[in-house]
Amino acid sequence: MPDSDCIDAVIVGAGFSGIYQLHTLREAGFDAHLYDAAEELGGIWYWNCYPGARVDSHVPVYQLSVEKLWKEWNWTERFPAWSEVRDYFRFAVDRLNLKPHITLGTRITEAAFDEAADLWRVRTSRGESLRCRYLILCTGFASKPYVPDFKGLEDFEGACHHTAEWPQAGLSFAGKRVGVIGSGASAIQVIQAAARDAAELTVFQRTPNMALPMQQEALDARTQEELKPWYPEILARRRKTFGGFEFDFDEGPFMSLSPLERRHKLQAIWGMGGLHFWVGNFFEVMVDEAANEEAYRFWRQKTLPRIKDPAMAAILAPEQKPHPFGTKRLSLEQGYYEVFNQDNVTLVDLKTTPIDHVTRSGVVTSAGEHELDILVMGTGFDAGGGGMLQIDLTGREGSRLDQRWADGLKTHLGMASAEFPNMFFHYGPQSPSGFSNGPGSIEVQVDWLTDCLKYMREQGLTRIEAEKPAEKAWGEHCSEIVNQTLFPKANSWYMRDNIPGSPREVINYPGGIAMYDELCQQSAAEGYSGFTVS
Repeated sequence: MPDSDCIDAVIVGAGFSGIYQLHTLREAGFDAHLYDAAEELGGIWYWNCYPGARVDSHVPVYQLSVEKLWKEWNWTERFPAWSEVRDYFRFAVDRLNLKPHITLGTRITEAAFDEAADLWRVRTSRGESLRCRYLILCTGFASKPYVPDFKGLEDFEGACHHTAEWPQAGLSFAGKRVGVIGSGASAIQVIQAAARDAAELTVFQRTPNMALPMQQEALDARTQEELKPWYPEILARRRKTFGGFEFDFDEGPFMSLSPLERRHKLQAIWGMGGLHFWVGNFFEVMVDEAANEEAYRFWRQKTLPRIKDPAMAAILAPEQKPHPFGTKRLSLEQGYYEVFNQDNVTLVDLKTTPIDHVTRSGVVTSAGEHELDILVMGTGFDAGGGGMLQIDLTGREGSRLDQRWADGLKTHLGMASAEFPNMFFHYGPQSPSGFSNGPGSIEVQVDWLTDCLKYMREQGLTRIEAEKPAEKAWGEHCSEIVNQTLFPKANSWYMRDNIPGSPREVINYPGGIAMYDELCQQSAAEGYSGFTVS
């Protein structure tokens, strides 16, 4: 793109939000172009290609609601693997004719707002200079990997990769001594894959994961075609639920039921599989200690018979729950607990034997060294805007986003920040993101922003900026909601506890998609209240 050109919007990121935003803007007649550092489409599904990587939101809700896409596309599994999601992205971009408006293998390195012209000046990793009216960051909440500062990690001579920085050519575990640090969603998937092939697998666990049975299913085209007449209703319902699924929390009484009735209710929810036992459970479980304890006891009773060694069971499913059930991201598993019955698998409890340092040949805990050929870092992400902050962003009057957010996140509606006019972000901090099914949350934001930019164009307006009082009110609103729940009782990335030195705060909007959508629409109806439009 020549330096002299100025387009309506530069979009950063080729995941669901970036592709959908590009589609809606092009459909609305805007000149928009998308950039991504990856060599292929898919967003996180480009970077997360480790063995076992797959979606934990089920089909059909895990896809865009664009009719021409779902009518022609069929999945092969209820919870698709990363490779199939990549295929879906290629299909979507081709079907929507978006390829001419996408540049891959090009990172946006810096962007500065030109106050005199109401434009963003953007630079790429290839040295290009771009100008655009709007800068839209679709970098998501899980695009900046976090690796703890383990002493000696740089000395390790084997293969060492974070799950989000996996070699695109793959890496075989066959016959290798594999170590996995972490017990979150990515780690669980890697562990299940490595246990099948590795000569030895060592799992370094700090906190047990209350993982739920995925209940994976193969899907055939005929079954999906029979269901597609209901897809519009199913996909529209995502905006009316907390988590962006076709099911929702049960708002009815729980603890006032008899013990037998409670057991029957929990059994029915458990039988649905996937994330039903989390965001399809009774809402009381998330706010009431007694209800939460009962849900944990039920989960533990279901899990214990799958673990043969009592000592192992005490670490994986302890008598005393390490945190309230559901206040850390519940992962889905396929035979995860049976892995620890295998002779080639060792579980290291980092609560009792913490990691001291890493050597050329392995990991040393307080109990001794574990020699390894491959070290997998399933250690999570800087989800509090870390992906956005990898870009050097300068707003009006020299304001820098990293400095503005140093003492806490500041957004309005989880989409914009004061002092950064004409800049928006999707599926990021203080939006429903980490509490929700991705496409369901993303479409609410993208549709709102597309309507906003159409309004700006129709009114002949060139600048929109979040107001600081609105930012303050939004942050207080997020805190007020989360403090009514049990989430603050857990040390989790939801509360930004995983990044040393970060202020403790809820980084996702905790009111759910339905409430979030209502507040976004209210702002629009009020002429975009909380924003200065000029």
